[in-house]
Amino acid sequence: MSSPPTSFRRLPAHPGLPLVGNTWQFVKDPLGFLRQLQARYERAVRVSLVGRDITVLFTAEDSRQVLQENNRNYQKSEAYRVLAIFLGNGLLTSEGDFWRRQRKLAQPAFYKQRLALMADMMAQQTQQLLSDWQTHDPAQPRNISADMLGLTLNIVTRALFSTDVGERVAGISAALDDIMHYADHALKSFVQVPLKYPTPRNVRFRKAVAKVEAIIYDIIQNRRQQKIKYPELRYDDLLDMLMDARDEETGESMSDQQLRDEVTTIFMAGHETTANALSWALYLLAQHPDVAARVRSEAHEVLGEAGVPTFDSARRLTYTLQVVQEAMRLYPPAWIVGRRALEVDYFGEYEQPKDGIVLVSPYLLHRNQNYWDRPDVFDPERFSEAASKARPSYAYLPFGGGPRLCIGNNFALLEMQIVLALLVRAFDFQLLTSGHHVAPEPMVTIRPQGGLRLRIRTSFKH
Repeated sequence: MSSPPTSFRRLPAHPGLPLVGNTWQFVKDPLGFLRQLQARYERAVRVSLVGRDITVLFTAEDSRQVLQENNRNYQKSEAYRVLAIFLGNGLLTSEGDFWRRQRKLAQPAFYKQRLALMADMMAQQTQQLLSDWQTHDPAQPRNISADMLGLTLNIVTRALFSTDVGERVAGISAALDDIMHYADHALKSFVQVPLKYPTPRNVRFRKAVAKVEAIIYDIIQNRRQQKIKYPELRYDDLLDMLMDARDEETGESMSDQQLRDEVTTIFMAGHETTANALSWALYLLAQHPDVAARVRSEAHEVLGEAGVPTFDSARRLTYTLQVVQEAMRLYPPAWIVGRRALEVDYFGEYEQPKDGIVLVSPYLLHRNQNYWDRPDVFDPERFSEAASKARPSYAYLPFGGGPRLCIGNNFALLEMQIVLALLVRAFDFQLLTSGHHVAPEPMVTIRPQGGLRLRIRTSFKH
């Protein structure tokens, strides 16, 4: 806990309506409401959402305190219980000693030497999409959101299972979408109908969960049977790493339930969030052809005319990485993080009560004028080495922070560098109309509202 001040006071409370507080404002326009709060209050503010007092933080310093310096005083907020209905007790939703054990078991699967084995697969999957694009009529808009969801699903499936499980995962994307919509509705609802009641929404959710769960359990059980039949059989994939991991103290491996929870979590985190980030990056490049030209030029310089990225060459795509980072600054997939204080804490002179909910919003931090000049403007130069060093570390949190930093952050960055370089090297991207605006839709992640459609045409340099 941070040292209590000699005198403290309660945080200012934002005015709201009787009974519902600020709930309508938040549900109607979450991002707009948060920006209004940021413009009005300097450090933090209390709001009332669904009958609960919630602290919204605005500074990198206080975000660091919650996520890193005093992280053991904070647990995931109740909102994560909705995700736990589907994700189980995986890394995203688990807590305490169990989470620390699981994190230690899973971490080696994401070491950089493991990622080096994934780069070629990422490039191959992207080239398959490019082959499809080559036959597309350039006069017709392309559903970029659907393309990125399909691509990232193929990549995470190959990373997890390596072997061809295409038939078994067919349709899983639609099931994941149903699950995300259910979670979003549950997080924003005043009253949540218990799952035991067969409302249309509950029925869709239960069917989606059952479908995803059946597929994953089937793959796990088939892999176990293969290992029994062929003890020397090895796969260079994440499932093999997770199955072979052993607790240092007990020597125990993960149960089928634990494997199911971790695989499901990786599926969700490695599919939806990366697809959205790539969609936003292509949307921004369509608005800034000069930036797209630099990405294309770098791809030609580093990869050649038809070269395929490797782990080492992808790391030299430095400007492409800056574009990815800037896209995730403006549209961070995980736009809000909730924590519950286990004991009293203090933010300067303000007291944070025990059991109170604290919100850290990467979306707000990434648009805070104290850390970013012209924060609403797309400018990849913000992520040059010199500019990055000049900022507080917790001013930029696309993957969270502290001990619970996203375990797949390096995987996602490598994937996005490879995908973006190959797509932009081969194609130009254009908005449907000049000045066309795509609104962000803050669900569990920030999606392009209604999807993203762009015109694509073969690059004249390709």
